Amino acid sequence: MPALFLAFLAVLVLSFGGRDQLLIAHLSARSGQSASVLLVGLASAAVAAGAIAMGGAWMAGLMSSSARTMFVALALGLAAFELAWPIRVTKPVEPTMSIFAIFLVLFSRQVTDAGRFVALAVVVATASPLLGGIGAALGGFLATALAWTAGDALESRVPLRAIRIGLAILTAVAAAAIGLSARGLVA
Repeated sequence: MPALFLAFLAVLVLSFGGRDQLLIAHLSARSGQSASVLLVGLASAAVAAGAIAMGGAWMAGLMSSSARTMFVALALGLAAFELAWPIRVTKPVEPTMSIFAIFLVLFSRQVTDAGRFVALAVVVATASPLLGGIGAALGGFLATALAWTAGDALESRVPLRAIRIGLAILTAVAAAAIGLSARGLVA
């Protein structure tokens, strides 16, 4: 059960204000909250969670317990870097509103965001791909629905940069603590 809860929280919290959320928010506002934008966002979140679960199961089988702990530290470090990286999202001009194109862009953004890095680490560390994948999917569903509901207000009314920097600092501290602990430098 910890895998489900931790993956859910990782995706929901660390995806906040990410590239995928901003794209969904923009497309939602542009389309008048079209249900198709929400559905493609939910489908993309589900496929990304499935990829995380499958990849995590494969990686967990290859790693020892100490290697898994070091992988968690590495994933947290990468997540902190991704959270701190400035997001320069240009609002796309999508004349056709192609569902397949939106899906591909969302999926590529989701599998490389901070929340999914940490969810992958949760799956690897717990060796629980089913629960971790379900948690990542549920977190992705809620993050997608929040962005779809907020529309352009997500970017204009919420201090996303400050929130993401705060999350980056917390994630970097966790990465350092876990990494030092895995190396035996801190008890």
